[in-house]
Amino acid sequence: MADPSSYRPKPGQIPESPGVYKFRDEHGRVIYVGKAKSLRPRLSSYFQDLANLHPRTRTMVTTAASVEWTVVSTEVEALQLEYSWIKEFDPRFNVKYRDDKSYPSLAVTLNEEFPRVQVMRGPKKKGVRYFGPYGHAWAIRETVDLMLRVFPVRTCSAGVFKRSAQIGRPCLLGYIGKCSAPCVGRVTAEEHRELAEEFCDFMAGRTGTYLRRLEQRMQEAAEEMEYEKAARLRDDIGALKRAMEKNAVVLADATDADLIAVAEDELEAAVQIFHVRGGRVRGQRGWVTDKVEAVDTAGLVEHALQQLYGEEKGDAVPKEVLVPALPDPVAPVAQWLGDRRGSRVDLRIPQRGDKKDLMATVARNAQQALALHKTKRASDLTTRSRALEEIAEALELDSAPLRIECFDISHLQGEDVVASMVVFEDGLARKSEYRRFQIKSFVGQDDVRSMHEVVSRRFRRYLQEKTDTGEWGPAAEGGAPGDEGADGAGATSGPIDDSGRPKRFAYPPQLVVVDGGRPQVAAAKRALDELGIDDVAVCGLAKRLEEVWLPDDEDPVVLPRSSEGLYLLQRVRDEAHRFAITYQRSKRAKSMKAGPLDTVPGLGESRRQALLKHFGSLKRLRAATVEQICEVPGVGRKTAETVAAALATAAPAAPAVNTATGEIIEDEAASAASSSTRGTGT
Repeated sequence: MADPSSYRPKPGQIPESPGVYKFRDEHGRVIYVGKAKSLRPRLSSYFQDLANLHPRTRTMVTTAASVEWTVVSTEVEALQLEYSWIKEFDPRFNVKYRDDKSYPSLAVTLNEEFPRVQVMRGPKKKGVRYFGPYGHAWAIRETVDLMLRVFPVRTCSAGVFKRSAQIGRPCLLGYIGKCSAPCVGRVTAEEHRELAEEFCDFMAGRTGTYLRRLEQRMQEAAEEMEYEKAARLRDDIGALKRAMEKNAVVLADATDADLIAVAEDELEAAVQIFHVRGGRVRGQRGWVTDKVEAVDTAGLVEHALQQLYGEEKGDAVPKEVLVPALPDPVAPVAQWLGDRRGSRVDLRIPQRGDKKDLMATVARNAQQALALHKTKRASDLTTRSRALEEIAEALELDSAPLRIECFDISHLQGEDVVASMVVFEDGLARKSEYRRFQIKSFVGQDDVRSMHEVVSRRFRRYLQEKTDTGEWGPAAEGGAPGDEGADGAGATSGPIDDSGRPKRFAYPPQLVVVDGGRPQVAAAKRALDELGIDDVAVCGLAKRLEEVWLPDDEDPVVLPRSSEGLYLLQRVRDEAHRFAITYQRSKRAKSMKAGPLDTVPGLGESRRQALLKHFGSLKRLRAATVEQICEVPGVGRKTAETVAAALATAAPAAPAVNTATGEIIEDEAASAASSSTRGTGT
C-alpha cells in the first residue's frame, strides 16, 4: 500500500485551470481518470488525511503511485478528454457501465446500392440508419413483418441477393409481395431507395402524413371501382396501425427525448434509458455498474450521458434529455451534448405532467433491473459459496458460516423499542426462523443496551432449550410474550422437536452480525461471554462506510468493494433492518389509534381523516368552534358537538420531537406523518 504523500505534487505546482488528471499505479497503468474545472483544489482533496476520505477513494490513492494532469481551455474540452481517456485506458477505479445484455436495433443500410432492413447489434456503422435499441430481436422482426406489406424493402443477405440475381428468380418474399425484388429488376435502384427512405420516415415517427396519403388513395380507388386495390390499401393501413400500436403514444406533443433513471445502493447502480421518438417509446436499454468510485446520483447521470452519447452524433442525440439529477456543473455537459447533436439540447429534470409520469415509469424499471440483478447474483450457488468463504477468510473463522444471524434495533425517539433477528443459511434467507423482540427492560434511546438485551435473550433461550427436558413454558427472562416469530404468531412458528413442540432457538449460528459499529459489537460479545458461549463469532457492519467491526479490534476490516462476502453481509444487514422497522411501524400504528378522536362514537376513519385534513392538526381542531367543525363535509352538528366535547375533556398529548430534524411535532397528525423516523444500531 503506497503512501499518497510520496507522490503528492509540490505546493503551487498544480495549475488552477480546467483539466483532466490520471492516477497511475506502480506499474504505470492508469487506474483512475477524472476532470475538474480547477485542478488545484480537486487534486489537493485527494491528499488530505486518509481518515477523511471515502473508503473507495482511500483505496484508490493508496493503490496509485503517481498522478499527472493535462490542462485544457474549457470544461467541455475536459469532458471530451476524460471520456476519451476512459475509453482508451479502461481504469479500474472509474465507473464502468456494462450492458446487462446485448441490445439489438432495427437497421436500414442506406450506404448500399439496394438498402436492406435487418437486425443489427454491436457498434454502429457509418451510413446505416438505426432505430431502437429494442428489448428483444423478435420484437423487431414482428414490426418489420407488418411493415414489409406496405414498404417491401429488401431484407435478404448479400449471398441470397446475389444468387437470386444470377438465376433470375426472386426469393419467397418476392413471390408473396413482401419484397419489391430489386434483385431481378422489378424495381430500379432509385425506386427501391425511395421505399427504404419512406420506411425510415415512418419508423422515425412521421406516420400521420403517410397514413392520410394511403387513406386518400384508398378512397380514390374505391371511387374508381378498383375494389381489389382499395382492399389492399385498406389492409396496408391496418398493418401500419398495428405496427404503431406496438409503440403507444406516451408524450402527446410528438417529443423526441431520452429519459434516464438511476436506481442505486451502496455498491451498485442500475441505469435505464427510454428512447422516445415522435412521442412513442422506440427503444429501451439498461446497464448495471459497480460503484467503484465515490459518486452520487448526479455523477452516475454524467457517466451515463458519456456512455450513451460518446460515440453518437447528429439526430442520434435527441433534442431533450430528461434525467433524475443534473450533473454539477450542468452547463459544460449540456454544451457537450449540443456539440454532439449540432444544435441545442435541453438537459433537465421533469417537474410535472406526462414527462414526469413517464420518468417515474423509467425509475421503476431501473429499480426492477437492480433487484433482478441482485436476485440472479444471490441465487447462484457458486457465488454464495465464494461469499461465505470470503467472510470466513476476512473474519479468520475456522470454517464458512453456514448459518448467520443478524440483529437490528429500531425505535422512534426512544419509544416502542423493538429488535429483529433474521437468519441466513447457505447464503439464503430462512424467513421461517426470523424473530422479533420487544425491548421492555428499559425505555430510552440506548441501542447498545438494547443489543445486549436481545442477544442475551436469544442465547439464553438457546441454552435453556439445549438442556430442556421437554417442558414448555416462558423462559427465565420472560421472552415468550415478546419474542415473536416472523409471522407474529409467537410460539407457534419455528422448527419442531421430537415431542411436537416448537423448538425456537435450539440451533445456534456460526456468526452473529449486528447492525452497528464497535459499541454494538462489544455489547453482543459481552452478552455471549456472560452466558459462557465462546464458539459463536461476532461482527458488526456499520452503514456509513460499510466497515466490518470485530470485538477488541481497534480498526475495522475493510472488505474489497467487489467482494461477494461484503455483498452478502449487506443483504443480511438490510433484511434485518427491514424486518425491524416493519415491526416498529406496526407497533407505532397501533399506539396511534388511541387518540381522542378514536373514542368519539359514530366517528369513522374517513371523517377522522377529513377533520384532520380540514384543520391541519389536532391542536387547531381542539380550538375550533362547533360551527367551524360543522363546515367539514359529512360532519353534522350533533357529531360536531360530540367531537368538541371529547376534545375538551381529553388531555393534550405531550409534544413529540422529530429525531431527524430536532423540531417539535405539535400534534398527532404530524407525528403520524413522521412515524417512519427511527433509531437504529448504527
